[in-house]
Amino acid sequence: MNQYETVFILTPVLSDDQTKETVEKFKKVLTEKGAEILSEEAWGLKKLAYQIEKKTSGFYFLLEFKAEPEVIKTLETAFRRDEKVIRFQTVKLDKFAAEYAEKRRNKLGKKAEEEA
Repeated sequence: MNQYETVFILTPVLSDDQTKETVEKFKKVLTEKGAEILSEEAWGLKKLAYQIEKKTSGFYFLLEFKAEPEVIKTLETAFRRDEKVIRFQTVKLDKFAAEYAEKRRNKLGKKAEEEA
């Protein structure tokens, strides 16, 4: 199994419940195909560098997971079929990027513990 990272942008007109439902839908697509979700981050509403579909901002999300290569096609097809998704990009992490991602996850986990 390879390690991947997917960043996707959802349209800014969605409510909190709609964004959560959409993210859960994509997580379900991954888990049904046998992927192991390592991390998920909601980066929030951010301004886009340029207009996409007449929108200037969007909700950014990051999913980090381990999966077989065939799962990526299924995930990206689900992204393309959902009109709530403005853009997406999936990247296969090499061993150095995977180590960096793990360090980042641990650092974020420690911050969350300190805040609680």
